[in-house]
Amino acid sequence: MVNPAMIFRIKSMWDEFSRNHPKLPRFLQAATSRPMEEGTIIELIIRYPDGQELASNVKLTASDIALIDQLKELGTNSMQ
Repeated sequence: MVNPAMIFRIKSMWDEFSRNHPKLPRFLQAATSRPMEEGTIIELIIRYPDGQELASNVKLTASDIALIDQLKELGTNSMQ
């Protein structure tokens, strides 16, 4: 069972994160405005202050998309 206090705390932290980094929530909203489909590639790159980079990507499968849909539903339901 999900702890309501934890949801409230995470929501508060997310709101602060969104204020500090307004481009990321807009990017995520744009990315999810089109349904993900099998074969979609998600890439993540981390650039450290010393110039080092770490990168990875995943090609989505049907089960990945099912997980993403469940997480979106959980996020929508917990914020209502």
